[in-house]
Amino acid sequence: MTKLHESAGAGPGDAHFAVFTDREDAAAVARSFSRGGARVLRHASGRPWLVGRWHDGDVTAARAGSAAIAVVGCCPIDAADLERRAGRLRDLAELDALARALPGSFHLLATLDGRLRVQGTASGLRLVFHADIDGMTVAATRADVLAAALGHGPDVEQLAVRLLWPVPHPLAEASMWRGVRSVSPQDALVIAADGRTARHTRWWTPPEPVRPLADSAPLVREALTTAVDARTRQGGVVSCDLSGGLDSTSVTFLAARSDARIVASTWPGRDPADTDLYWARQAARSLPEVEHVVWDADASPLVYTDLLTIDDLLDEPTIGVMDRSRVLHHLPGMAERDSRLHLTGIGGDHVAWCSEAYYHRLLRTRPLFAVRRVRGFRALWQWPLGGTVRALADSRPYGKWLADASARLRDPLPATVSTGLGWGMPPRLFDWVTPDAERAARQRLREAAASAVPHHPDRGLHADLEQVHACTRVIRQWDHMAAGAGVPMASPFLDDRVIEACLAVRPSERVTPWAYKPVLTAAMSGIVPDACLRRTDKAAASMDAANGLREHRADLRALWDDSRLERLGLVDGAVLRRVAERPATPELRDAVLYSTIAAEVWLRGLDRTTGTGAPVPG
Repeated sequence: MTKLHESAGAGPGDAHFAVFTDREDAAAVARSFSRGGARVLRHASGRPWLVGRWHDGDVTAARAGSAAIAVVGCCPIDAADLERRAGRLRDLAELDALARALPGSFHLLATLDGRLRVQGTASGLRLVFHADIDGMTVAATRADVLAAALGHGPDVEQLAVRLLWPVPHPLAEASMWRGVRSVSPQDALVIAADGRTARHTRWWTPPEPVRPLADSAPLVREALTTAVDARTRQGGVVSCDLSGGLDSTSVTFLAARSDARIVASTWPGRDPADTDLYWARQAARSLPEVEHVVWDADASPLVYTDLLTIDDLLDEPTIGVMDRSRVLHHLPGMAERDSRLHLTGIGGDHVAWCSEAYYHRLLRTRPLFAVRRVRGFRALWQWPLGGTVRALADSRPYGKWLADASARLRDPLPATVSTGLGWGMPPRLFDWVTPDAERAARQRLREAAASAVPHHPDRGLHADLEQVHACTRVIRQWDHMAAGAGVPMASPFLDDRVIEACLAVRPSERVTPWAYKPVLTAAMSGIVPDACLRRTDKAAASMDAANGLREHRADLRALWDDSRLERLGLVDGAVLRRVAERPATPELRDAVLYSTIAAEVWLRGLDRTTGTGAPVPG
């Protein structure tokens, strides 16, 4: 069995590490990663394999002969099973099947005859990066760790790209750091025995969406049940969000079937029209053994709280900083109730529903059916007829769509029908972004467009995966922050097996104007009370956001005093200060400032945590 060499580690749920081949020159590089009380997982030779920070419960590892396998994260597999699998391993490509079979959310690593393989999750929640350090290819779960070893700062042109709203595929996957390369969530990194040659190999492709809902509901129920069980099987106290929405309610009812003691947590909205608390109490009445904690709505932090003091960010900007304080505020109360883990329903919106863009293809394969459904969507979303016809007639391939978007970065935001039925929201830049930043972002877009391949040829499935990845890049940061606050979070809907089960459902049955989340309501029938399954809406929290704009206007303005982005020539601070003085301005109401705020907060966080200051242009 693999031996762990104990040293200071991270708390549960916050594992991060670098990975090294079994060579003496790689071991020499690893020594620079071993400072500050890092933990080490070793090759059979005694040389470092993994170096980083983790909790004992985060790692399961085993060795058999020249093969070793490690699972880092949440996965209900024991070391004896892993040892048997290592003993049968003859080719690293065999790990494709293992990665697609195991439940949970984890990094999977293996070494065989000196070769190394590292991969994260298809969801994008667990990522992999690599860099050439002193001639050795080193992989890591955080890009900033590799950048620090290289002595490199952030890539200023990539910062310009992150000012786009939104950042489209594949640019959103790129590392923020010079000299550090990212691995696509669908790919694994394979490093040759020489420690120098590396390649990316595809291990995951999305399922074709062809399974009928009647056949899919039991499979979605099984996948989500297994995902929740993976977190509750150890017992103890587990807390859950119980917002009153269908997603968190489903997770709470599944958790309540376990041996863990469940504490349900509800933050009511400030808006008197918000019905979340009513629905949460409806659910809690059917869970008499679950402790239901209802927080004071007025005590919940508003959007934009504490933007000037955030210092627990990871290796890239995230729009999650806007809601960071809201997400973390209740965790100390859960810790007081001895919660060892907090479950959320985040991700349900992204997998239990799907993009209307599937109807672009359905119009060509089932025209009469699609026309009837599109009429329903027009009524639901108030799409104009002309815009709907133009969106459905648009057959540009993804690369052409991306290239066209690069030429229209200053155009007004497009109509929702064109984004809903197209490849997605085309990126935009706004008045505060400088011409230099615009040129850099446009150039990167054009370069990407020349070879860009969508997540899937069907623009509906592409849009679904784009939204999942956008969500997990935020949750990746929130999970890190929550672990630092003492109660790690987990989002079972974002496990790969759950995503696969949902994506496999026929889009004609998964998204319809006549039913709300039909996949989840069918899957949870008999588990969640029918009264809760009949809810057909969700709270928008728009009042909380509007109040946050008004109350934190001074912080928003202070953010642009001595702006790091302005120092780099990427934004015009005077324009941003004027925008911050007008909290009702459309730029703030429509959230298009989020990407700029995220980049600014991230750079300020780097100043506080590393003392490196802003990167130097060029």
